[in-house]
Parts: sequence; structure tokens; C-alpha cells
Amino acid sequence: MKKRIGGIAVMLSLLLMLAGCHPNAGENTEKPGTGGPPQSGFVRIPQELAPIPSAYTAEAEERGTLVELYYDTYESFSYETKTQPLEKRAIVYLPYGYSEERQYNVVYMMHGGWSNETTSLGTPDRPSAFKNVIDNAIQNGAFAPLILVCPTYNNTNENGRDSDNYSLALQLTRNYHNELVNDLIPAVEGQYSTFAESADPEDLIAARGHRAFMGFSMGSVTTWRVFEYCLDYFRYFFPSSGAVTSSGEFMDNIVKRSGYGDKDFFIWGMSGTDDFAYSQFSAQMNAMFDAEHFKKADNEEEGNIAYTVKEGYSHNAQAQQEYFYNALCWVWSGTASADYTEDTQIERVIHDPVFGDYGRLLFPVDKRYYAGDTLGELSMTWYTHIDPNKTVEICNDLKARAESGQTVFYDIYTEEEKAADPRLEDTGLFFFRGEQGAPFAVTCAGGGWAYVAAMHDSFPHALELSKRGYNAFALIYRPGAQTAYEDLARAISFIFANAEELGVDTDGYSVWGGSAGARMAATIGSYGVQPCGGDPNIPKPSAVVMQYTGHSDYNSSQEPATFVTVGESDGIADYRTMKRRIDNLAAMGVATEYHSYRGLGHGFGLGTGTIAEGWLDAAVTFWENNR
Repeated sequence: MKKRIGGIAVMLSLLLMLAGCHPNAGENTEKPGTGGPPQSGFVRIPQELAPIPSAYTAEAEERGTLVELYYDTYESFSYETKTQPLEKRAIVYLPYGYSEERQYNVVYMMHGGWSNETTSLGTPDRPSAFKNVIDNAIQNGAFAPLILVCPTYNNTNENGRDSDNYSLALQLTRNYHNELVNDLIPAVEGQYSTFAESADPEDLIAARGHRAFMGFSMGSVTTWRVFEYCLDYFRYFFPSSGAVTSSGEFMDNIVKRSGYGDKDFFIWGMSGTDDFAYSQFSAQMNAMFDAEHFKKADNEEEGNIAYTVKEGYSHNAQAQQEYFYNALCWVWSGTASADYTEDTQIERVIHDPVFGDYGRLLFPVDKRYYAGDTLGELSMTWYTHIDPNKTVEICNDLKARAESGQTVFYDIYTEEEKAADPRLEDTGLFFFRGEQGAPFAVTCAGGGWAYVAAMHDSFPHALELSKRGYNAFALIYRPGAQTAYEDLARAISFIFANAEELGVDTDGYSVWGGSAGARMAATIGSYGVQPCGGDPNIPKPSAVVMQYTGHSDYNSSQEPATFVTVGESDGIADYRTMKRRIDNLAAMGVATEYHSYRGLGHGFGLGTGTIAEGWLDAAVTFWENNR
């Protein structure tokens, strides 16, 4: 879960200094990040549709809730002029255990002809058998808990009579997008806990990766129209047995006009060989396979459109329910249930919906600085002794925290600031929560001012500190000495301003860092956060913990307690440079502790399996003694 604390970031909109906040500040060598990722991971669509288990039609032990949602809209044909107001109803499914502390993906599920909003799931007092299917599927882990919305394109609520008229229904589906984005989505996602941070259009659009639209028959026609007009709001589309065209060029032009790329959406169409709509539906799907912006594939890594045909299936409720069930089992469930392992693809972790849009910051934004396809294969430039077990543990820990409703990522800059400087998009704090009211530490990874090696050089430290009861934050910053110092100062200011809500004690905090991150920690320790644009009322840290850096500068008037570790075979940071700085601080009367390790090189992190293993416990004791 990601969270912005309202108003606080504005309070912290301090002017960042144009000059370096430290005499040794270097240039910012940050590289731009990548675009929006797919949200379901690269889970493959099954070759054959799975039947709904017969036991799923019975009531589940863990039953979700159906809610009637009434909202105001306007008659479709006069929507722009708003001359004919309507009150409409949607049936909303909230999963068992629904909590405002958790964010949910949302699926909008449209009925077919001669139907209405109650057809699929029923009503609160008369739920359908398919509602039982949804309950059982979630209870048994077939897919993750989500919110389902059953709307209607009908303009009346009386037995779906608008659906009886085929030509009228076609007109209503063509105009339905106005009501959908202007009235229904804000009504649903303004009331219930989704990945949209508000019902404002910009927040709804930002959460498009957590929203899907599906429909059968005339609902499939509606789905195609939603694709045509609402790509801003939806990433996933599941049409079944209902077409709008046989022109691949028509569909291709929709993508061209939208401004979205081939990787920004996914369509999975389904139909049956005995369905009267099969021929027309297949004609549309096949035409799209030949179009420029559509590539047939069974997963999001390799393409953006798939088509599954069920032998012998016709145009009926059984087919509709099976299509919907299979789509729900695929769209967000592939990364929602199982724990990560060393064989888990890194891309799967990055794109896991539980991490929202901040999953891309778990690993270096500039992918040139790491290698390996899986968590077990991860390697990073300038780093040694990367422990695959710890990498897996970190990813599973953050996932478990997010799934339980904890906020694990905080923005430190406002949306306005990020709009003015897009580089600020690649910043923030990952929070490894310890005990309520315990002191906090900020950990800063290195990366030679070129990238942020958090997965080995700050996340492990933060995780271990949280296990010991401390509240630990791992900073993702803009590479470059100047920008890194500014982001660290901003992060500490953010924590102080939000200490009560975060549940942390600000007295005697510490700053930790390795390599370039150690320079950041030492600089804030020497001069505080004010020279780098931070709150001038914030004290210096009580302790600085530094690993493997050639940083030699210090403040001759006052320094915090300083703990150092370094390898004596480090070809990047000379251990003697670190020793000289410690000796100078000790001569000033500063509390210090120094550890060097014969034969150990640069970037050993926690030092697991090396001569340095256990250094973190010594550092924690040092911090405790100097708070």
C-alpha cells in the first residue's frame, strides 16, 4: 500500500538550494525511469478454460456483501446537455473481510441483453448462485479479494426493458462511457477503498492498472466501447461473444488516438463454437491480430491480446459465468497468493499489484545497473555477497506487510512538485515498521551516484532493524550527490513532521548508509538537514553508521557518534581513509567504533557468510549506547 499524508508534504515544500549543500557535492547523474508497468505480472492465460467447480455454487463460509449503490446520471442521448436526469443503481460486491485499511482492485461487470444490474450477482436480499462462486473462489485462493461492480447500460431500472430493443441497446452501449467515467466510477471509488487515492479524474486515471471491464453479449459490445473511449481509466478488458466491428484498422486507430502504447493494455476475448455470435466475434479478434498495435500472446510480457474458444459452448448464462470466472482467476491472482522464491521473476515482483505503482522502485530504476532474471540471480554493479535468501525474505516481508494493510511506501514530495520536476517521481521511503513509538533509523543505499542499490544495501538493514523493534525507513533517492543529500534531508523532515501518524519516536534517531549512502549519512550527521533544504528545527542524528566509503570530510565543531565498517581489500573505498576520519573524530571526543575486515571487498551489505557477519548487532548496540 502506498500513502500520501495530506497537507504534510506541502508544509515541507522548502526551497531546495541551487548550490551544493556540501562542499564535496557532485553532479546528478540520474537516468530517467521506465513507463507504467503491467499490473498482473506475466501470468500465462490457460490454453483451456477452467470449469467452475460444482462445489462453488453452494454458500461459502466466508461470504462477501452485496450493496445497492444509487448514483445520479443523465439520459445517455442527452448526456452532454444534461436535460434528463436519472437515478441509477449498481450492485457492488465487497469481499469477505472488506477493510478500509486495504486497497482493492475493481472489476466492472456488464450484463447482456434482456438483463440488468442484478442479473450476474443478484441483490442483497436475493444473491445469485454466481455470487456464491465468487465467495468460494476468493475463500479458496482462486483469486485475490476484489470489488465487483455490476452496472447497467439501461436507462431504466425496470426489468432491463431497454435491453429488449436491440437497436436501442446498441445506442445505449455506445454512449455508456459518459456515465461510466463521470458518474459511476467516482461514485464507487469515492466511497470504497481502491487503489485510486481519490475520486478526482487524475487519481482515477493513475489507478487504471487496478481496474478491469468485462461483459458478455451486449455487455461485450459495451466492453469494446469502453476500450474505445475509456483507455485512460482501464488497463484490462474481457469481452465475450459480442463484437462491434470486423475492421482491424478501426481498432488500431483507437490505440493510436489514445496515446497509449502496446504495453499499456491487455484484452482477453472468449467465446464458444456453438455461440451464434462466434463468427462475428472471431472476425473482430482475427482482424485485431493483424493490426499494428495488437500482438497475440498468452501473457503480458509477449503481447496484449488473447483469444480462447470453448468447444461446444453456446450463448447462455453458463458460458457467461465461466468466461467471467476465468478472467477473474487470471487478472490479478497470479501474483497475489503464492510467496516469492529464488525462482520468482524480478519483473513479477516489480509488477505485483500489491505494490501499486511503487513496485518499480524496489530494484534500480536504471536497469543497466543490475542483472539476473530471478530473485536468486540478482546481481548489482559494485556489490558483492548478495544473499538470495535475504532478497527473497525482503520481498516477501514487504508483500506481507502491504497485504495486511500496512503502508509500506510514502511519497516525500507533493504531486505538484513531482509535476514540476518529474525526477522526483523516483523518490520515496519504504517503511519497515517496528514497535509502536520506538526510535527510527533511515538507511541509505549506495550505487556510485548512478543508481540506488536498495535491495542489498539498505532494505536488508531496515528489515533487520525492524526485527529488533526499531522503525526503519529505506530511502529511494535521486542519484547524484546534490540531489541525494536533498532527498535525505526531505525524508528526515517528512518523518519528523509525521512522527505521530507514523508511530515513531524522533529522539535519538540514527542514519545508516553504505558507499555513496554512507556519504549521505555522514554529511547529514556533520551539518544537519537545514543546508540541504530540510527543516531547520530538526536536530542532527544521535548516531551515524557508515559502511565502505572514502568520505573524509567532517565538521570540526560537532559530530554525532559514528560507527564504521569496511573491508581491507576494498578497491573502491580505502579502509585507511575511513580509519583516519574515525581517528580524527575520536580526537575531538566523539564516540566512535571502527571495524575493518581482512580480505573483504566492497559492498558486502550485512556480511552474511563473511568475516563481517554480525556487525549490525554491534552497530545497534552502539546506537543504543549513544542515543
